[in-house]
Amino acid sequence: MKHPTPAMLRLMDAAANRGREALRCLEDTARFILADGTAAAEFKSIRHALVAALGPLGLSNAVACRDIETDVGKETKAPGQLELKNLAELVDAAFGRAGEALRSLEEVARTMDVSASMQIESLRYRLYGAAKGLQMASRQAGRLPPTILCVLLTEALCRRNWIETLDAVLDGGADMVQLREKDLDGGELLIRGRLLVDRCRRRHCVPIINDRFDVALACGAGVHVGQSDLPCDELRKLAPAEMIIGVSTSRMEEARAAVHAGASYIGIGPMFESRTKIKPRLAGIEYARQIAAANLPIPALAISGITVDNIEPLVAAGVRSIAVSSAVIGSEDPAAACRVLRRAMEPRASQTPAGAGNP
Repeated sequence: MKHPTPAMLRLMDAAANRGREALRCLEDTARFILADGTAAAEFKSIRHALVAALGPLGLSNAVACRDIETDVGKETKAPGQLELKNLAELVDAAFGRAGEALRSLEEVARTMDVSASMQIESLRYRLYGAAKGLQMASRQAGRLPPTILCVLLTEALCRRNWIETLDAVLDGGADMVQLREKDLDGGELLIRGRLLVDRCRRRHCVPIINDRFDVALACGAGVHVGQSDLPCDELRKLAPAEMIIGVSTSRMEEARAAVHAGASYIGIGPMFESRTKIKPRLAGIEYARQIAAANLPIPALAISGITVDNIEPLVAAGVRSIAVSSAVIGSEDPAAACRVLRRAMEPRASQTPAGAGNP
């Protein structure tokens, strides 16, 4: 192995410090903001592996060669370098610093120890894989407007004409309306989807199409998918960056996977038995407690069988957003039903919510 010159040691010292700092930033973001323990552990592992890979290169002597006073680049700043607008930019900046530092170390190591260079190259590729989920999740955190009440709209369950019901729901203050018509042909669903989008956007309400990504894409709505539908990470490859994608979950591993895949929000449930959709297993209030404790960076909407009579235990468990169907659209007055549900939720929703996309 060739011995590094003092100048090469200074380069490696600066790059190693930059890489470890950036990896720690990614680790802490995953741990404390996005609540992704798996990603946090991977960034920590990469950081420690980097220290081990640099060991044979004599970096322990680098401190003696450090010369901050004569560093010609310490005052050089790129335009906008000191300003980060959101979590996504923070993650991207840290990922960029880490990747560039590893590449610099890898190339310098080639002049001294090819084996060490190959180890650093391997760590760089691990970084790329680990950062993908963090970057996807950070792009969705905080994107969805504050959501207290989502109404699932199915014509067969409506007491009135579905369009009248939609208008009433919007009058009642729904934050999100999901068009859930599993038996409609694509053409008819598209017509209804476009009407939904038009009416919702006039009222600053988020329009969602259930299951049908193609229809949602065509009419400019968001989409909600279940665990057996196309995976969220595959949809993200096809969807516009701004598209809202919701994912149904009933276990913590599904919730974390959805965040990692770039979901904009998750449905959590089923909370209670429902005549709208029969489920063999209830996730129940305990799952709501787990979600609240996890403090996920995206909203979590409790769903299934929710009425004004059973909201209290959900709120006590940490629920801040709900999705309902029959309790609203099956009522004589959907607008009034929405208002009642919102009143039951809003005093709590004004608190800092767990899993509400406010990292």
